[in-house]
Amino acid sequence: METGKNTKNKNSYAENQAKNFAKKIGYEYNNIFLLTAALTHSSYANEMKSKGVKAECNERLEFLGDAVLSLLTSEYIYSKFKNCKEGELTRIRAIVVCEDSLFGFAESVGLGEALFLGNGEIRSGRRRKSTLADAFEAVLGSIFIDGGIDAAKKFLLGFIESFVDDIVKEGETKDYKSLLQQIIQQNNEEALEYVLKSESGPAHEKNFEVCAMLGSNIVGEGKGPSKKAAEQNAAKEALALFGY
Repeated sequence: METGKNTKNKNSYAENQAKNFAKKIGYEYNNIFLLTAALTHSSYANEMKSKGVKAECNERLEFLGDAVLSLLTSEYIYSKFKNCKEGELTRIRAIVVCEDSLFGFAESVGLGEALFLGNGEIRSGRRRKSTLADAFEAVLGSIFIDGGIDAAKKFLLGFIESFVDDIVKEGETKDYKSLLQQIIQQNNEEALEYVLKSESGPAHEKNFEVCAMLGSNIVGEGKGPSKKAAEQNAAKEALALFGY
């Protein structure tokens, strides 16, 4: 078991690291230990626990942050796009809240370097997409608890305002795969996957056919000049099947 002095030193180090990151994101915490928890990966918390040091991991804050993210993103795009129908709003939100986007937000503020990771996670964890996306949600959750909905909104809008503009400008609202994934995660425990059915044509003019599979069931089929395009078309057909 670690001595009281060692424990104090670790707590002080964690607090300083959290304060430095708080300055980077431009938010002043009333309770800096909320951010410390948001930055603590379960691997680090488990290592500390084995040494007799209590450290709360960020999983509960991630859970809360996920809900705050969805609410605030929905409110923002609802207010911004007054003529958009539900399906279009849902598509925009799906792109904003997906793992790739959250990873990009996290990367832009150097979140990976601020995380507390266990020894087994240090090498790859600071760049792992899922780890950073989850941590971003945890940070948002910590700001919500610390400063309320307005503070969380101010923080999040700094990331999503121009991002949403770019999505619409580039016509990326037709990301059917992201929308389908979000719907499946909310309503079904089965895994969604895309299976290549066929590939034909010469190298310069390929044609791919893909099936969207939910468990053992085909929920959509699509064709395209690339696997990515075929997957999007399969997802589009699946969305139609689900009434979107």
